[in-house]
Amino acid sequence: MQQPVFTREVLRRCKDLRLHTALDTSGLLGERADDALLDATDLVLLDIKSGDPGTYRTVTRTGRLAPTVRFAHRLADRGTPICVRFVLVPGLTDDPLNVDAVASIAAGVPTVERVEVLPFHRLGAQKYAALGMPFPLAHTPPPDEALLRRVRGQFRDHGLTVY
Repeated sequence: MQQPVFTREVLRRCKDLRLHTALDTSGLLGERADDALLDATDLVLLDIKSGDPGTYRTVTRTGRLAPTVRFAHRLADRGTPICVRFVLVPGLTDDPLNVDAVASIAAGVPTVERVEVLPFHRLGAQKYAALGMPFPLAHTPPPDEALLRRVRGQFRDHGLTVY
């Protein structure tokens, strides 16, 4: 969404070739997506980082969940299918109240087809090292199976299909 004109053109050309298109976004800059861009989008992979404002600020450093929610509802009004993606980070996004808040947001958007709970991993640590930057989650473990089951269950409890 940093380059919506370019993105629109790429998606439009893919549609001309009868390719399925997907837009992967946090929705923060969703207002930059004009109708032509969204017309060329078959599916939106929407990252909802957190449902708790404090955790959202910590994770994104913007503290602005509202644009993501507005974008989700705009997509729903257009009938655009959505796959919500939620990164499960132990000690950061795993609080049951936070997970319920994300699940509640997703359940309130009628075109959400599924939720993907993505377990945190440290694969990005090498990128930080290459940039000479400390990796802030260097000591954070990946979630264990019990935590993954609990979080997926919370999304299912809201009537959502979960992967």
